Amino acid sequence: MRLLLDTHVLIWWLNDDEQLSSEARKAIADPGSEVFVSSASVWEIAIKQALGKLEFPVARISGIIEEAGFAPLGIEVAHAILAGSLPRHHDDPFDRMLIAQAKTEGMAIVTADAMFERYGVPALAARNA
Repeated sequence: MRLLLDTHVLIWWLNDDEQLSSEARKAIADPGSEVFVSSASVWEIAIKQALGKLEFPVARISGIIEEAGFAPLGIEVAHAILAGSLPRHHDDPFDRMLIAQAKTEGMAIVTADAMFERYGVPALAARNA
């Protein structure tokens, strides 16, 4: 399975946060899964860290992603075009980019955001009930 991690899921995974569901943990840890982290998530983390909303070693993010066994996913022109044309169910630009990337690349998004389902993208529930 090809999985794209929502930003909060990446942070939960790296911090072994108990909010991350066992279903999501199993899917991410499954050797048969290809797990991706979007450049949009890195950008979001960098912004939150710069604003003092998040403690994160942003300078080491590439190594952290690699050590976790995840693959980086860059933003392509096709992703940007689709992100701009998605319905306005919500206006979070980072989420819209992740949705566009997942749709374009044939991935499921691991997220706790129920709004993603309104975009017709496969989603794996990330939060414990």
